[in-house]
Amino acid sequence: MNIEELYRTISPRLTNWLVASGSSYHEACDLVQSTFLKIWKMRDDLRDDDSAVSGLAFTIARNLRKNLARDNARLTFVGEIRDPDDDDDQTGEGTSVMGGASAGISVAQPSNDQQSDVEYLRKRLSDAFAKLPPILREAYTLFQVGEMSIREIANQTGVSENLVKVRIFRAKEKLREILADLRVTY
Repeated sequence: MNIEELYRTISPRLTNWLVASGSSYHEACDLVQSTFLKIWKMRDDLRDDDSAVSGLAFTIARNLRKNLARDNARLTFVGEIRDPDDDDDQTGEGTSVMGGASAGISVAQPSNDQQSDVEYLRKRLSDAFAKLPPILREAYTLFQVGEMSIREIANQTGVSENLVKVRIFRAKEKLREILADLRVTY
């Protein structure tokens, strides 16, 4: 089994699925790396079946994402660290814990009026996905973004193929309903 080839074929789908499921791009990349590190460690115990490894990769990534979310729920993030004795820094700029703008660098943020159509659509889609029940969102993103087959999704989620089809159909219907105002009619 060539882990490098598997990585090249599975990692883009896995990254897209993680991003579509709510992870940031950088978080998704970290999760994909951690997933393939786990797969590499168990490489001697795996079959040469690519679809089995694909399902395993999605399962590991999903579990890692759940662990990360649980761990992050316990943490309190501070937006900015400033030296309390530093009275010269009146601009409010500091070193961000989350890797934001550092002193002397300002990042221009577009106002809501200046957002492009793509940004608007991306936000609408993200909001629509957030409104989907988690089981529908998972089935739909595994199918559309993860490019997994109905059978692979059924094996990964532990439900029947018919139930997977129903969940995908319901997700599509719900998204169509939420985004109805975006439909172009001629």
